[in-house]
Amino acid sequence: MDLDLPAEAIELQKLCRDFAEKEIEPHAESWSEQERFPCEVFLKMGALDLTGLLIPEEYGGTGVGYVAYVAAMEAIGAADQSFAAAWNAHSTIASLPLAAFGTDEQKRKWLTPLAKGTHIGAFGLTEPTAGSDAAGIRTTARPDGDGWVVNGTKMFITNPGTDISLGVTILAVTDTNDDGTKRFGTFYIPTGTPGYTVGNSLKKIGWHAMDTRELIFDNCWIPAENLIGEEGNGLRQFLDVLDGGRISVAALALSLAQQALDLAAEHASQREQFGKRLSAFQAVQHKLADMATEVEAARGLVYRAAWLADNGRPFGQAAAMAKLYASEVANRAASASVQIHGGYGYIRESKISRFYADAKILEIGEGTNEIQRTVIARQVLRSGRV
Repeated sequence: MDLDLPAEAIELQKLCRDFAEKEIEPHAESWSEQERFPCEVFLKMGALDLTGLLIPEEYGGTGVGYVAYVAAMEAIGAADQSFAAAWNAHSTIASLPLAAFGTDEQKRKWLTPLAKGTHIGAFGLTEPTAGSDAAGIRTTARPDGDGWVVNGTKMFITNPGTDISLGVTILAVTDTNDDGTKRFGTFYIPTGTPGYTVGNSLKKIGWHAMDTRELIFDNCWIPAENLIGEEGNGLRQFLDVLDGGRISVAALALSLAQQALDLAAEHASQREQFGKRLSAFQAVQHKLADMATEVEAARGLVYRAAWLADNGRPFGQAAAMAKLYASEVANRAASASVQIHGGYGYIRESKISRFYADAKILEIGEGTNEIQRTVIARQVLRSGRV
């Protein structure tokens, strides 16, 4: 069993680490205080071919696979979670529906600029009354001549209000089946389409530098060719790409947990109390030991899910496990790190305070952890084994 990263993943991780140290980490605190997403830095990532890691080369990406993507996320997420989360949403749920179900024309028109990083992408599922219950969405898309009319509201959507937003892929109800169940469609709505309004930026506990908005569709007409995949199969299409998104959020959580551990170890090695360094106290040592053990366990789950995905193996349960465990480890590690930092960890000037504020959403986004447990339990009960 070879647990070493492939050479190309190591090279990509180094590129991302160097980029993050130069372009992200020195400015992350300022972006957070200003609540500003740095479009100019995202464009620089595009110039380095870092914005289409999961997209085939044919459409402007590099197609490195999930293992290399996780390695890249470990570097970017350790520098700043807000920026990493925006990059992650762009790279996965905003791009993968087009990659998996779009026509060649749709891919060249919308996926290619996303993969090349000249624009940033967004995906709209969640609504004021629907989140974990994806089938409960109320936004509708009704046939109208040679197109569709979209009406409804999306909430907590990442990236649509930036200056480089290309558009948003949404899930909408298209009709009702004979048995009364809903039919769904996936649609691409370009920025600036009449009837599509981007709301004000939402004020969040964490992820301050990530653009998060409410989207309103008021008799928004789009041409028929903006339907992605098959009408009636939109929800299934979304669920098919969701597993990959869970791996990416798990990777984001892993990067936070590792950074929390690193910051705690650094502070404990420098801070003195009662005439000796904090690292000399057994209580602090035990916290660091527990953090390190959990981070390594999370890393194993995350990379296992990524390896399964890259090798064409079923990975839905593994992705749910990775997202569940890594996000909870991230929260425990962030909390323990703040405790070790003491009062210095509770002021906003400290780096760990940003990561602490960013941790909670990892248990909520891309399917709450309650949903992850349901997904895992269903598989266990169905097969009787992992």
